[in-house]
Amino acid sequence: MGLLARAGHDAIEAQLSAAPPLPPHARLRGPETGLVMLRGRAGGDGAAFNLSEMTVTRCAVSLADGAVGHAYVAGRDQRQAELAAVLDAALQDPARRPALMAAVIEPLAAAEAEARAAQSRKAAATRVQFFTMATMR
Repeated sequence: MGLLARAGHDAIEAQLSAAPPLPPHARLRGPETGLVMLRGRAGGDGAAFNLSEMTVTRCAVSLADGAVGHAYVAGRDQRQAELAAVLDAALQDPARRPALMAAVIEPLAAAEAEARAAQSRKAAATRVQFFTMATMR
């Protein structure tokens, strides 16, 4: 679910084009956009405090076979929340799961891993090693 929450609806739909069609679904809730309170702690172990609010979109769907899927995504992308909820419900079916994992989830995971690796390479290119720090080790 974390992978679907981080991928945009464009990326999910691109992978769904090669996947078996998603089953029809009924909306139980939403997609609805609202705010959640983010909590923080000073120093990681201090008293909790309200840090900020964040926009979140949620959706809940049910399939004809009774499977229920839920999704919460950061931001206002209602299509992403609905697709993630439908995929959550469809992935609960053992017959659909292998095909959806191969066609949607694994390519999204590979794309996310490549994006993280590219970001790491870019950050590593700007790394500075100070002479005094290198000789102290």
